[in-house]
Amino acid sequence: MDTAVDSLIRSQLSTLGLRWIGPVSWNASAPALYQEALARGEAQVADGGALVVSTGTHTGRSPQDKYIVRDAETENTIWWDNNRAMSPAQFETLKQDFMAHARLKALSVQDLVAGADAAHALPVRVISEYAWHALFIQHLLIVPPSRDGFAPKLTIIDLPSFKADSKRHGTRSETVIALDLAHGLVLIGGTQYAGEIKKAVFTVLNYLLPAEGVMPMHCSANVGQAGDAAVFFGLSGTGKTTLSADPRRMLIGDDEHGWSEDGVFNFEGGCYAKVINLSYEAEPSIFAATKSWGTVLENVAIDPVTRQINLEDGSKTENTRAAYPLSAIPGASATGRAPIPRTIVMLTADAFGVLPPIARLTPQQAMYHFLSGYTAKVAGTERGVTEPQATFSTCFGAPFIPRHPGVYGNLLRGLIARHNVSCYLVNTGWTGGAYGTGRRMPIAVTRALLDAALDGRLESGEWRTDPHFGFAVPTAIDGVDSSLLDPRSTWADPTAYDAQARKLVGMFVENFMRFEDQVSADVKAASPCVQLAAE
Repeated sequence: MDTAVDSLIRSQLSTLGLRWIGPVSWNASAPALYQEALARGEAQVADGGALVVSTGTHTGRSPQDKYIVRDAETENTIWWDNNRAMSPAQFETLKQDFMAHARLKALSVQDLVAGADAAHALPVRVISEYAWHALFIQHLLIVPPSRDGFAPKLTIIDLPSFKADSKRHGTRSETVIALDLAHGLVLIGGTQYAGEIKKAVFTVLNYLLPAEGVMPMHCSANVGQAGDAAVFFGLSGTGKTTLSADPRRMLIGDDEHGWSEDGVFNFEGGCYAKVINLSYEAEPSIFAATKSWGTVLENVAIDPVTRQINLEDGSKTENTRAAYPLSAIPGASATGRAPIPRTIVMLTADAFGVLPPIARLTPQQAMYHFLSGYTAKVAGTERGVTEPQATFSTCFGAPFIPRHPGVYGNLLRGLIARHNVSCYLVNTGWTGGAYGTGRRMPIAVTRALLDAALDGRLESGEWRTDPHFGFAVPTAIDGVDSSLLDPRSTWADPTAYDAQARKLVGMFVENFMRFEDQVSADVKAASPCVQLAAE
């Protein structure tokens, strides 16, 4: 870095309170960050060129350690039932301690953009302690064509070695992710898990975009040759990345998007795929990315001699990850944009083995299931989760939802109605029994059903009404064992299935009580309890 550039960036960092810091790399290239990460001992190079890193004890997100500053701006706009509050005074103390901790440290700065639609893009500056974190976020966000006059509206300071003090900072532990939305500042400390950076950006966009009339979505997206765009809602581990990486369709993005009246746009410029037990046969594009130079592999096992990686080794975590640019996927969109979706797919990994592999939803049912966000937390995605657990994560992303779910639900319902969008619920979880007894839905079955839904073949077939949930379920589709379409028939004991179904219905009903005062009567009528009572 030349003297003038170094002086400029240090001046800008000084305005934040970052003074007396060590060497600074500003918008370093991927090769330079590779070299820096290796020189610091942060990573190893695998056979093929990927950068292998360990995130220590934090192998997933820490949602219980995430805070939003509660001030005049956020008091009446944040869904406080779902978000932890931090006082402005506590945040200011935390900020000053962050600045002191950064003294004499070498820092990497990346100026990036979140949002492929220039009308709704968010300029983000990420200041990180680790070079590999800088490379990670360079992959995950969008590198602007020019950084001249770059003015960040969001700044993230990421110091994994910082340890919060619960008494001093009002935190739960030594880990902290604190968001000051009024001033566009995020502080991340006490965790090496890089996913916290990208999800902090997503949370901020979830706060800002509804005010612009844009629907932020925790979803993947792709588009067919006929311009038939589709979005795939779902939590981590339900198949968003896998199912959207279809060689016959152009990938728009694998995790986070916005939906405006102009269409869908990716928030990111890369992918963050779960790679445990990944195979070339099932997911050739993602598998190839794990072998490529530039990819960052988190907590993947590596042979110290041969440098071969072992994607079947989950000894560190089931949540092994690969971060890579979207360009690593053949045929991926270069613009990150697509037309108005024709199809919405809501993915769920049903740990109870009750839901069918696919069901058609009415607009009212779509809003009901979107607000419910039923799935299973998959092992390793969050700390302490070692096996799938049934959960309801509203909007398929509760940890990243700052506003009340009704805000997002009404935005989605309006878009579905205005554009006559087809909606489906797809179960990528268990069949033939609950977790521990049944088996995971074969990915080939899921792909075949999705193909039929996206190309319209599913609509021309015969349907039955599910007696518990009231949605429409196909009775047959070419290439799929019809017995799988009726989950009750896959259980050895059908009466045990009925009992499990009633249990799950009860969970839906109990969970949805918290939304009933925010939805219309027709959405309430989409509740599975109504269908169950009518048996």
